[in-house]
Amino acid sequence: MNFEEAARFGTYISKSFAKDIFRLLINYRDISASEAASRLGLHIQTVQEFLEAMSSLGILEKKEAFERKRPYFRYKLKQTEINFSLNLNEELQSSDKDSLLSAKIRERKNAGVRFSMARNGQYFSTVVIWTGKGRERSEKKINLTTAQGKFLYNLPFPDGEHLTLKEIRIKAGVEAENSAEVKDLVEELIEYKVIDLLSD
Repeated sequence: MNFEEAARFGTYISKSFAKDIFRLLINYRDISASEAASRLGLHIQTVQEFLEAMSSLGILEKKEAFERKRPYFRYKLKQTEINFSLNLNEELQSSDKDSLLSAKIRERKNAGVRFSMARNGQYFSTVVIWTGKGRERSEKKINLTTAQGKFLYNLPFPDGEHLTLKEIRIKAGVEAENSAEVKDLVEELIEYKVIDLLSD
């Protein structure tokens, strides 16, 4: 199960009526949305959405049926035990093959950003970005991890030479195991036009 499917499953399984619908599915050979809705005193659309979600996740089997030539669907459990695993490394961790890891970056000129030093003066502790214009102007503050703060402290100046993430990381004394959190920050700062990405 991928992250989106797990999130969808979590959304529906947490509904107050989820247990009651599954109880019906356990006790009936199969059931329609209208039958379940009338049995539980729920709106048919509410039940229909739940059954469709469980069907799309492979938990229910959905079959078309006819009543007075009108088609509708009946649902039954495909299994009585639901197990799913979510590999967060595969789903969310940055890949070593990511193109950003080999790209060269530096601070963007006139980025409209403020870096605040940590108390020991060895690295940055926060970065503040201003977004929008005029009355719509707002401030976004990012609290940095130590690794991120050291990395940004060694980010080349706007007139400096572009360097790769690895080159900056080594210069900053940041361990390779912190690469993912550094890359995550860099991606956000590129989006906010704080970091300049060297074009090929």
